[in-house]
Amino acid sequence: MTDDRPDEAGVRWTELLEDATTIAEEYRENGWDAIVLEPTAISPIERADRLGLDVVVSSEAYDLVEALVEDGDVTITAADVYYRPPERDAHERIALVVERDDERETAIFVPLTYNLDDSRSVFETALAEEELLVYVTAATDAEADRWVSFSHEDPSLFLEEADVRSWGEQ
Repeated sequence: MTDDRPDEAGVRWTELLEDATTIAEEYRENGWDAIVLEPTAISPIERADRLGLDVVVSSEAYDLVEALVEDGDVTITAADVYYRPPERDAHERIALVVERDDERETAIFVPLTYNLDDSRSVFETALAEEELLVYVTAATDAEADRWVSFSHEDPSLFLEEADVRSWGEQ
């Protein structure tokens, strides 16, 4: 993500990546194919063609996800969101999303970190529309118009309950 994050955010991010790897290994031990993405950047995106969280990964990781999902080998039918409440910085959020194809026993792990101030508009829209989209994109500029999207019908799973209540009152 960014180099200006507080040390605590860096530690929490490292712990999240380690947890993702551990959980993915448990999936593998149960016969699943599991892919753990390691984002290089995560940001809110509000464009005519995309509204949600943009998750940038290596070109290799993107190509793997695209080949699975876009080629029809894997159909994401379920997702788990492991949200971690903030420890000190009330604006930083961390979550791990596990996108699953239960029939093909394939899981894609998408670690997320996002700042509420920066992504407030995205989440307000997502709550109103009852859908948060997470876009996985490649790190290369040449592929900026290619993405794989994952839809989440309950955006509140990515937020504190107080956030949802306060934004819902406006």
